[in-house]
Amino acid sequence: GRAVASRWLAKHCARSRDSPLPSAAMMLTNKARQQGPRQAVQKKAPETPKLEVLIANRDYVGAITLLEFEIAQQADARSASGWQHNPATREYEWVVGGTQPPRPDDSTEEVRRLLWRAYAAFHCGDFKKALDTYTSLAEDHGYTDPDMHTHAACCLLGLGWYKEAEERASQGPASPLQNRLLFHLSHRMNDEAKLMVHHQKLHDRTEDQLSLASIHYLRNHFQEATDIYKRLLLENRDFTALNVYVALCYYKLDYYDVSLDILNSYLSTQPDSAVALNLKACNQFRLYDGKAAEVELAPLVSSAPSIEKVEFDLVRHNMVVFRNGERAMQVLPALIDVISEARLNLVIYHMHNSEVEEAYNLLKDLEPTSPQEYILKGVVNLAMGQSLDSREHLKVAQQYFQLVGASASECDTIPGRQCMASCFFILRQFDDVLIYLKSVEAYFPSEETFLYNFSIARAAAGQTKDAEVGLFQLQQGPNAETYKADYIYNMWLARCFVLNGKSRAAWELYLKLESSQESFAMLQLLANDCYKVGAFLYSAKAFDTLERLDPNPEYWEGKRGACVGVFQQIVAGRERKETLRDVLSILKNTRNPQVEYLMRVMKKWARENGISVS
Repeated sequence: GRAVASRWLAKHCARSRDSPLPSAAMMLTNKARQQGPRQAVQKKAPETPKLEVLIANRDYVGAITLLEFEIAQQADARSASGWQHNPATREYEWVVGGTQPPRPDDSTEEVRRLLWRAYAAFHCGDFKKALDTYTSLAEDHGYTDPDMHTHAACCLLGLGWYKEAEERASQGPASPLQNRLLFHLSHRMNDEAKLMVHHQKLHDRTEDQLSLASIHYLRNHFQEATDIYKRLLLENRDFTALNVYVALCYYKLDYYDVSLDILNSYLSTQPDSAVALNLKACNQFRLYDGKAAEVELAPLVSSAPSIEKVEFDLVRHNMVVFRNGERAMQVLPALIDVISEARLNLVIYHMHNSEVEEAYNLLKDLEPTSPQEYILKGVVNLAMGQSLDSREHLKVAQQYFQLVGASASECDTIPGRQCMASCFFILRQFDDVLIYLKSVEAYFPSEETFLYNFSIARAAAGQTKDAEVGLFQLQQGPNAETYKADYIYNMWLARCFVLNGKSRAAWELYLKLESSQESFAMLQLLANDCYKVGAFLYSAKAFDTLERLDPNPEYWEGKRGACVGVFQQIVAGRERKETLRDVLSILKNTRNPQVEYLMRVMKKWARENGISVS
């Protein structure tokens, strides 16, 4: 109210300064003299909002502001000096502040305000303020209501102090609220025995059923939670907010269209619901992309200059996701202990930036409870196993993938089948890999990562023609340059070329990568694979280059066999006679007694067949 009044006063004064001051003659006309001066119209002062109205409207910030103002006003009145009327003497007396005892109802009124402040702070999500208020009630005001222990324990639950919450709740009397609180604490602390004890104490009252539905949701039993919410909606038509919970369950069940329909119905009556708008944005993200999702969040973020300045933690988190990790390091670390998905998305961000160790450190102490957490731990351990050549990490990754892929709830889902494919990939059972990947191929028509893994699995299973088509298709995509520089990609493409009878193309691929660090490994692959398929000329070239780089006797033996193989093909008419010059040139590069004998035999055959090799 003060800020509004100040703005109005400034505006009024500015208008007075800018306008010319009228003269007395202009102000006082004859008509005015006859009628007399007009009385100033007094504007009605704005009314102070009522606490009951603020609470009913769920304006908890406004309620806290009003209550703290009234508490401060009461304290000021008690401590202020001034004249006070004495009914006994019927005279006014000067009273020094703080010397008068408080009125009997002062303490009761302050306790009432503090209780409401704790209530408003809890519902506003400020659990620390609520807890501090309850502590002040007990220590400073001697408030001894035993239910306050349960209320304080609820605050401790909100702060994530589960052990302290359980101890505090046990100090309060048995009640439905206490049972619901301990029910949730048992779930958070993974105490299945206590969970079942408190589960059996739940009744058919609305609050208990809502608590049960939330536990079902937290344990990924989304269908059971949906059934409870739907039943409660049928019994209580005015509980419209339950529609958001139903929509959230359908979102988790991957029924994004159904979730959107329910949300649109709710948003038609509650268009400014931050939770509903955020969930609608998540559905749009799943169905379309991040840009479509951002449009739905516009009412919540339009006034913020940057993602970091967005008011709601959940919206701030999701904006990072919708923008493909933009500002992730500025936003997500602070939300790790607030939003469970923040840790997982920060891990994904590190993985996208090839920061495997940072991702592993974030997850190493996390006990997975959801399929997403199991999958992410599997992916990170797989990456660590590959980077460190650690069989232990690979084994852990394989076990995580198998747990998800073989579970009853995930075995027929797309992520579940991808997990089984990854499990068999690590076990090098590529025929099984292809069975699972083919079952979900239709869902990834243009996904490059899927095509990459599918093509390599085909190549490893011996389906090199299909693999070559897939690998070559990646060179036509938006990330073509990335794949052309990828060592694994080039090795598999070279192998496919060789096995498909295109050894020349494989050799040309090597020549493009000749200056790279991986060229030596590719030479070894070409030398051996070309030898196996009878492409002896390119095998000889590869062994010759290897021998010059590393004078290993094995490379000479390979080159000798390849050169003899080329010569045999020339004699049999399966290779051009002119190739003999290349063979002799390759042999000259080796200083070995056997070279002279081989060259003498080949030259003799060339003279007898009229072939010039000089």
